[in-house]
Amino acid sequence: RLQQWFRHVSQGERQILFVTGEPGIGKTTVVEQFLTRIRATGLIRIGRGHCVEYYGQGEAYMPILEAFVRLTREPGGARLLAILSRYAPTWLMQMPALLNNEEFAQLQNRTQGATPQRMLREMAEVLEVLTAERPFILVLEDLHWSDDSTIALLTALGQRQERAQLMVIGTYRPSELASTHPLRALKQELQLRDRWKELPLKLLTEQDVITYVTQQLPERPVSDKLAQAIYRRTEGNPLFMVNVVTALAEDDPHGRGAGRRGDSLNSQTLGISENLQQTIAQRVARLDSDDRTMLETASVAGMDFTAAVVATAMRKKPIEIEERCGELARRKHFIQTIETVEWPDGTVTEHYQFIHSLYQEALYERVTGGKRVELHQRIGECLEHGYHNRKQEVATELALHFERGKDFHRAVQYLGQAAETANQRCAYPEALRLLIRALDLLNKISDNPKRAQQEIMLRISLGMSLMATKGYAALEVKSAYDRARELCLQVGETPQLVSVLRGLAMFYYVRAELQTARAIAEQLLDLVQSQQDRALLIQASYGMGGTLFNLGELPVAYHYLQRTMLFYDSYKSESPTYLSAQDTAIYCLTRMSYVLWFLGYPDQALVKSQEGISLSQELTLPHNLAYTSTFAAGLRMLFQEDQIAQQYAEEATKLATEHEFPIWATMGQILSGSALVHQGMIEQGIPQIESGIATWRAIGAQISMPYFLSLLAEAYGKNGNPEKGLRLLAEALDLTNNTEERWWEAELHRMKGILTLEIWEWRLETHPSSQASSLKPQIPFGVAQEAEACFVKALDVAQRQEAKSLELRAAVSLARLKQRQGRLGEALPLLEGVYNWFTEGFGTADLLDAKRLLDRLREQSISGPLDSLRATKTRRKTASPRQPEAEAEPRVARSARG
Repeated sequence: RLQQWFRHVSQGERQILFVTGEPGIGKTTVVEQFLTRIRATGLIRIGRGHCVEYYGQGEAYMPILEAFVRLTREPGGARLLAILSRYAPTWLMQMPALLNNEEFAQLQNRTQGATPQRMLREMAEVLEVLTAERPFILVLEDLHWSDDSTIALLTALGQRQERAQLMVIGTYRPSELASTHPLRALKQELQLRDRWKELPLKLLTEQDVITYVTQQLPERPVSDKLAQAIYRRTEGNPLFMVNVVTALAEDDPHGRGAGRRGDSLNSQTLGISENLQQTIAQRVARLDSDDRTMLETASVAGMDFTAAVVATAMRKKPIEIEERCGELARRKHFIQTIETVEWPDGTVTEHYQFIHSLYQEALYERVTGGKRVELHQRIGECLEHGYHNRKQEVATELALHFERGKDFHRAVQYLGQAAETANQRCAYPEALRLLIRALDLLNKISDNPKRAQQEIMLRISLGMSLMATKGYAALEVKSAYDRARELCLQVGETPQLVSVLRGLAMFYYVRAELQTARAIAEQLLDLVQSQQDRALLIQASYGMGGTLFNLGELPVAYHYLQRTMLFYDSYKSESPTYLSAQDTAIYCLTRMSYVLWFLGYPDQALVKSQEGISLSQELTLPHNLAYTSTFAAGLRMLFQEDQIAQQYAEEATKLATEHEFPIWATMGQILSGSALVHQGMIEQGIPQIESGIATWRAIGAQISMPYFLSLLAEAYGKNGNPEKGLRLLAEALDLTNNTEERWWEAELHRMKGILTLEIWEWRLETHPSSQASSLKPQIPFGVAQEAEACFVKALDVAQRQEAKSLELRAAVSLARLKQRQGRLGEALPLLEGVYNWFTEGFGTADLLDAKRLLDRLREQSISGPLDSLRATKTRRKTASPRQPEAEAEPRVARSARG
């Protein structure tokens, strides 16, 4: 069946299949025999990796990375490295042993902002490139011990439609799958797509056992009764049967000497163990005492082990251990040779593996408790020394040995490092699992400064992982960072306090608890200034500027943002490792573009926006590109350039969705919906805005919510439902007062005034009066007064914030209302004073609209007293006089009738 499936692979039809069965059923043997036959058919690339019982679930992509590292050591390895570098740099970053320092540094820059989706997409592309050359078989053993990320990759591969000469063979034990094991979800997903292929292995028949026993003991007469007894005892389990027959071949364990005497073997002359474990235990007991001690020590090292580790643990010479292991491997006694490996410290040693996990387990059970602790400690120290400058590569394994060696401090240290590696691989479930385990182990350590420092680091990593999995505003994030800050204060000022404060500032910022965020930002800024760390100062200064912008303190915000860029320019010229600050520079340039627009410098705003976009394109990091595209869309909305805004928003949404950036994907969706509304596609735009707002709330975010609600209110105003729009604005204003997020406050008041007028106009259209339709009706005094109060409030807020662009909008709306009421003497100087302040941006929609209205007001004012008197007489003669024709409102103020 495997060969039949492979024929489909040769025709470009990818196959993902599973060989399943219980321990000893022969999964590995079947796969080995299949691979042996396939190798003989021609050029085929085969990769193999396996999962580890004790720590495999915490080691993200463990079998995949193992397979590719081994492939790079085979003929054609250089070609594979080139493919990984081009198509999967985030994966190559996880194989530092294959890179020199310069290559690693370059790759580190290329892989910033990696995401789970990017990891999956890159590996899928690599596999398709590899399979374009020749068939590729990837074997992943013991998936019942797999990490979540590996199963996610298998799911992604199974969902792809592209043709590929790819065959993935996974082995697992069905009885080991818990109800929540990700393999169950994978099976369900692939079955729905009719892509689940499974080869469940069956137990051997009685005739199979008789045939095997006869073949394996050709020089001894074997009775049918004995073969039948072996079958009944082993129930046809291949591994059990093999061990029983091997025991017969080696000799009678009870010393009856049947084999030596050449007597007929039968069920009476040889006792057969009750189960497989007993049979293995009997075989172990008959080993040479030195070999048995060596294998017991090796079992403590794990399913895989090296001669160097066993030698160190036994305090023997490595050459002696290699000779013994080599002899056992040649006779296929319990172990087999894998390869020769070289450790980072230069140690060259043979790598071995137990033929079956049950052998390793049986030998491990023979080691006494105290001896286990001692051996685990020695093995951990040996690995520490061997990987002296690359310990993070084996951090999960080190954590296991030191935990079982009762060295909890070092176990916690390496669990933290393993979690950091998992985070780098975007394997957040694995990272959380490791961190929770580390925090549990901390309870076994008495309180002391070292313990506190370890917990601080773990809590910081926990906060980062929770942000990635549950969002910036999750309460669990606050809990993690609060505990870390408490510990920092207990042990005194620590370098980790910077990371803690940054995490808390982000939490409060996204939840729009801005005064708290500001207080933390101030504390952070003071702290990094005292440390004189330029990179941290760049981040802290930007954080303060961003928070102040949202509070509506625009000039001060600009001061901090400008200072951030000065720090960055200086740092860039002084430090060869300034790359860590480039992300902050991109964010800062983008935020500066907004502040400049609000302050009344639209031309400069566009320049800064483009600088941010250019820098993000230079770095080609998906997170930065999604960020700059999102904010470029928002800026173009302020410029009323709806088509350009929509293009940026759709680009941001696509990029953020692909790479799993929920914040930017949601913002892009809302902005895209609003741009559609302004282009007349109201029915398509409103659902997009509403869906985006619902998602924003679902992830716990509150920042920018007044702005988003105003976009929806505006959309409803255009859709003939200004009353609903007014209710949404009321909610937005309540949020503004509760959170003090005031950067959009002036617009909220202005829009409230516009919708107040639109409600009156809508009602007038719905219930027309008896007056002549050719006359423009007089705005009722109460409505006009309410709208004017809103415009005056908007003007006041904008002036207080020095938001000249919003002040201009408020002045235009108020002047237009006064024009309609015939109060030209008030409207003209009001608008002139604001318009004349501007020195740039005269081609933007807002300034063009203001100029048109200003020209109209001047024209009406020049018409003189006679026109004014005539207008007065007309008002006396008609109940609803025709007012001077008003210029069109800016985009946000257009009537629903328009």
